[in-house]
Parts: sequence; structure tokens; C-alpha cells
Amino acid sequence: MATDIFNVVCVAQSGRLEAEAVLFAASFCAMNPAFPGRLIVAEPQPGPRWPDDPRISSPVRAFLEAQGAQIVPFEARAFGASYPQGNKIEMLGTLPDAPFVFFDTDTLFTGRITSVGFDFDRPAASMRREGTWPEPPLYGPGYAAIWRSLYDRFGLEFATSLDLSQPDEHWERYLYFNAGWFFHRSPRTFGERFLAYALSIRDDPPEELACQSLDPWLDQIALPPVIHSFGGGRPGPGLTGLDGDVSCHYRALPLLYARESDRVVAVLEEVCAPNKVKKLLREHEPFRKLVYQGKGRKIRAMFDRAALPRREQALRNAIRRAGLWLR
Repeated sequence: MATDIFNVVCVAQSGRLEAEAVLFAASFCAMNPAFPGRLIVAEPQPGPRWPDDPRISSPVRAFLEAQGAQIVPFEARAFGASYPQGNKIEMLGTLPDAPFVFFDTDTLFTGRITSVGFDFDRPAASMRREGTWPEPPLYGPGYAAIWRSLYDRFGLEFATSLDLSQPDEHWERYLYFNAGWFFHRSPRTFGERFLAYALSIRDDPPEELACQSLDPWLDQIALPPVIHSFGGGRPGPGLTGLDGDVSCHYRALPLLYARESDRVVAVLEEVCAPNKVKKLLREHEPFRKLVYQGKGRKIRAMFDRAALPRREQALRNAIRRAGLWLR
């Protein structure tokens, strides 16, 4: 169990993310009524890198503040609309200087966050991922050479990042996270390094990355060496509540209905039921059709949770064929 008082952070802006932020805040407050830290919603501000105003709408802003959320503005200087995943990197420098846990906004809380055993001096991130990056070309370089080039770039020891229980050139041998959650003691220190590594990779990628796509994977490429540089690594048993009994990174509502537990679906529908939540979420098609019109239950009936396809893409394709892929 965490002993530090820490802040919980997400990013929200106009459109889909503000709808997800309503669910994020409503579920967080329902499950954590006596949370001692702050719930922070980081909000990108208008500027050259956002051709359209990214700020949260007034009704959602009022709801989030009524839930006790602190809305923290930040300016996009490096990424913005060209790479919105960069929000999670750039907003870190504006946060209060206290231990933090960042979550993607498409997260539903189902338990007490203070039950998780965070060690803020040993950062970690989500292991709920597939082998999406890199895609080694047929004639090389392979996984080891690609990942080693990044550790060499930043003066880090590569060997200690490896999971030696996995075979050589199998993607799980190499440190790779989903950036859906991560944490550290200092958002500014962590954010400065995260930004520096990400920009170095984007603007001057090592030769070994010549055949690799950086979009949309840049945050997940930079995150492993950042975490390793702070003495962190793969999450230990104290963090099993994340992507477990405490939080669910559902990614998209159709996927939630397709693959998550009955508990997750029950919490979703319970949290969405109050009128103050409903009047905001029913303005967004996925919530209106899947939650309030009950079409999410049709998706749920399509799949056996005990025998799901190994690849997420198979779920997405089946849901699309049924005309129920809404995001």
C-alpha cells in the first residue's frame, strides 16, 4: 500500500477525451471518496500547435470542478495536434511538484487507488500491451539491435533492462510498456527527461530505427529508457491492482464491453447512471448508443471472455463487421 500522498493525473480536451474525462473523474471519485491527494486534469491551451481550440467545454469543466478536479493548463511547444499523444509528456512540467500517477483518460476506476503499492523512487508503467513496436525488417536489425541503439543513445546499460526468462529476439525480452499509466516522484524531473528522449528519437533517430514507424508509438518508444534511467522497470506484484482490481484501461468502449470483466461493466453502467453524468455523456455517440441504448450488451454477447482472440485487432474487426465499432 502506498504511503506517500500523491496526485492522480489525466489529460482532457474537447471532443472524445472530455467525454472520457467525465467517466474518469466520476469513477475515480466514486471509488476513492477520501483520496488524500489531488485529482488533476491537464488541459492543452490554444496556440500555434493546435489549429482548433482544444479546451474543455464549459459544461464538462463545471462537472470536473464539481468533482473536485483541479484543471491545470499547459502549452504544447513540441507536439500538439501533429502528435496528441505528446500531451502526456508536455503536461508533466506544469504539475505540482509531488509524486504523481498518470493515467490515460480512457481509464475506468473500480477500486481504491491507495491500495496500490507505489514505490515512487522506482517508476514503472503498464504491461498491458502487445508487441506493436518495433517491427524488425526481414534482414535486420532485430529487436536487440533496435532497442540497444536507444539505450546507447542515452548512455544507459542495456543488459539490465532485459527479461532473461524470454528468448533472444522475442519481443517480450525487451522492456516495452503501454503508456496508459506510469508514475514517479517528480513530474518535472520525469517530464524533462521524457521530453528530451522523445525529441531526440523523433528528430534524430538512430540508424537502427530507419525502417521503423514512430507514429503513434513515440511515447512508448521513449518511455522504457526513461523509466530505466530512473532505476525503474517492470511493475512488481504490488502494482497488480492497476490493469486489475483498481483500474481498467479500456481503450475504447466497444473493447470494454467485448473483453472486460462483469465487475468493470457493472461499474461503468453504475457510474454512468446519475443524471448529471448522463446529460454530458449522452452527447457523445459511443456512450449514447453503447451504454444508454444498450448496444454494448450486444457486443458483450458476441464474445466468450474465457476464449478471446489473442490479438486485439480480431476483436476490433468482429465489432466493425457488426456495425458497432464506435469511438
